[in-house]
Amino acid sequence: MADDARADGRKPTAAGDAHAERFSGDETGGVPVVALDASALMAPVEADLRLFEELDRLLGGYETVVPATVTAELDGLQRGNGAEATAASVGADLATRAEPVETDESYADDALVALAAAGRADAVVTVDGPLATRVLDAGAPVIGLRGRNTLAITEP
Repeated sequence: MADDARADGRKPTAAGDAHAERFSGDETGGVPVVALDASALMAPVEADLRLFEELDRLLGGYETVVPATVTAELDGLQRGNGAEATAASVGADLATRAEPVETDESYADDALVALAAAGRADAVVTVDGPLATRVLDAGAPVIGLRGRNTLAITEP
């Protein structure tokens, strides 16, 4: 499968396409809200992704949020050893740049899907394929890897 192809047949779009209007914020001049998954926050170590630089390139202005369950997931992962613990430690540090949000969900993926489905997040940033599919099925866009270390938006 090509780097920019998805198993479910949905195609990511490049920055600058007409779809970007969806992320221009609300009528009052607000900016889009994107929810960050643990996999996205760990991607700077695991995929050599410059997460916030890529979001800047793709969206311009935006606000990031992180569910408390994602922060808890990162905290648990960084207690281990090895590359995953290092990536989780970096991810936990990056998560401090986002606004923490509470949800009724006890599982991180469920919290992200709930935020997207309720319109509390305009998109979810993840490199987790099954989560991306759930978010797309909930009717929200996913921002994920395209190629080795570039982000792209996939519309539902």
